[in-house]
This record gives sequence, structure tokens and C-alpha cells, in this order.
Amino acid sequence: MAVGTAVGTALLATALSGCAGSGGTDGKGRPGASGTPASASASASAKASPSGGTIGAVGSACELPVSFGVARHWKAKSIDAAKELSEASGKPDDDLGGALADSLLRQGPVTAACEIDAKPAGNIGFLRVWTGRTGDADAGGVLRAFVAAEDNVSKAKYHSFTTGGGVPAVEVEYLYTSKILEETKKESAFAVSTPDGPVVLHLGGMDTEEHEAMRPAYDLAKRTLGLA
Repeated sequence: MAVGTAVGTALLATALSGCAGSGGTDGKGRPGASGTPASASASASAKASPSGGTIGAVGSACELPVSFGVARHWKAKSIDAAKELSEASGKPDDDLGGALADSLLRQGPVTAACEIDAKPAGNIGFLRVWTGRTGDADAGGVLRAFVAAEDNVSKAKYHSFTTGGGVPAVEVEYLYTSKILEETKKESAFAVSTPDGPVVLHLGGMDTEEHEAMRPAYDLAKRTLGLA
């Protein structure tokens, strides 16, 4: 993902969020925190997303410490964060571009490694994979640091589970509020520890409605994730 592409993607997502809003109200005409009724959320999560292949193994679209199933029509693309950050920092007249690249490619103790685009499947958003250094073995601590690095987060709820591939994991669901757009949306992430370092899978979305529509793809990753 080139820095220019990353910047363009970020700006496009911001513009679309401003147009779409989070949807739903709290019964008093104000935007609701989740933007999606509980029944709609449950319905979206209950739908099983058909697999469109697996990534993570050597030779796949993204080579990672873990492997998992990708929803049909979603498109995975590897991110060479070290290369992008090096190129951005090598332009002395573009400090803003370098800072923006760093904010897009790093979050807390992890670095972007792969993004899986939902657009070919008809949604607006990404399932992103972040990886950390060997030795950062505490999945829960890494996940909390990941969330803490994202400003304007509230109502974070953590719990432990085991992926379908038998890997212990910690998951969080939380609300993110854009101060500029004055909108709140739901986001989800889970983290696992591997011999090659921690891995975080994060699902955002243009708004909560899109997040819930993409949730089956996220749940597919949870059901199928194992060590690569």
C-alpha cells in the first residue's frame, strides 16, 4: 500500500463517513451509540460468510504468522510497512506525509501487515491485520495497547476465547467517536500470540451499519484462524 494510496483511502473513508452518518437514534432524535438495532446486529452476525480462500501461508496474498479464511469476494493485499515508512521518512520536505504514514501504518505495539478490502463484496471497510515483534507474547496486553493508541475510544469490553484453529485469543468491542464528524461507530478486534510475535485482526467500517454487515467476514476469521 503506497503512502499516497493510504492517504487517499483515509480521506475517502472520512468523506464517506461524513455523508453516511452512523444511522439510528436513541429514541430522542439523537444519533445512537451503535447506530444499529440489536436485532439487526444479531441477524448480521448470525449469517455465515462463505469462504473465498485462505491467507497467511507462504505463497498466499499475505504471508503472516497465522492463517485464516477470507470471505468470498474480499480482496487481500500485503502491506510492506517498513518500506512505506522508509520512503515517507526519506522525503525531508514532506513531514506531514511521513507523520500521516506513521499514523496509518502503526498503532501501539503493532504494524500494519495486510488489509482485506470489502469493496468487491459490496461493503465499505477493511479487515486489517497488524503484527508485532517477537517477545510481545501477551495478547491481552498488546490488544489493550492497540486500543489505547486509538483516540476517542469508549465502552471497551474484553473477553477471552479460542479460535477455531485452537489458538487462545482476546477480543474487544468498543465505540470510536470522530471529534471532527461528531459520529460514533462500533469497532471490533482480537489478538493472538504466536512464536513470531502478536497478531491483531481489526474490523472497522464506514459506520456501525457497515461494521455489522461485514461482521460475518470477521467471524469467519475467528472460526478458522490457526498458526501458519
